[in-house]
Amino acid sequence: MKDTEYIRNKINRLPKGYVFTYADFSEKVKSREALAKTLNRLAARGEIAKLAKGKYYKPERSPFGELPPDRYQVVKDLLESGGKVQGYLTGLSIYNSLGLTTQVGSVIQIGKNEVRSSFKRGRYTISFVKQKNSISKETIPLLQILDALRFIKKIPDSSLAKSCAVFKNIIAKLTEKELETTVRLAMKYQPSTRALLGAILCDLGRKTTAERLKKSLNSLTSYTFPGIAEELASALQWGIK
Repeated sequence: MKDTEYIRNKINRLPKGYVFTYADFSEKVKSREALAKTLNRLAARGEIAKLAKGKYYKPERSPFGELPPDRYQVVKDLLESGGKVQGYLTGLSIYNSLGLTTQVGSVIQIGKNEVRSSFKRGRYTISFVKQKNSISKETIPLLQILDALRFIKKIPDSSLAKSCAVFKNIIAKLTEKELETTVRLAMKYQPSTRALLGAILCDLGRKTTAERLKKSLNSLTSYTFPGIAEELASALQWGIK
């Protein structure tokens, strides 16, 4: 089988929106130059789309035009390597999936232990948020909640009180084990994030679970979150004004 035929056949078997690189073909195609030429030729014909240098995807088309690949696909090489988790999606796309906003935007934020400068990839700007906790598949959903709490003031199209109402619903659905893990992870976040989480837990009747958070805070410190006291009855107990 010729290289061009092999490349076409493999691409045809890939799902739409899947982002692939030269590495996906290196097992059979030995000439990187020939591979690059073939992929660029297919992109020029519109059979595939180019995301960035060396990165392509099979476009999915709708009545409204070509759909971009899923955000995970765009940055999956930055999230996992060799089967090991290295980062996770956070920021606006996660706020959207949590029901905190309807906006998505063109910035993809990634939580990582070691961060780097932001850069462009196709239509997206990739930026990074430092995560002090260890990252695993089990902790990612909880870290995403904590990140959203941390940046609650930056959530668009929502008041702080409205966002808090959504957070209460999200946290109320966590299991006992997940709640304990969330509190443990929160200890490496800013005091204001710990105070918000503690107030939410108290409103949900989880005062005992929140005790560790309370002990970690300076009782003389206050945190300014306008309007949150309207939604959180326990706000003042946690220095939230």
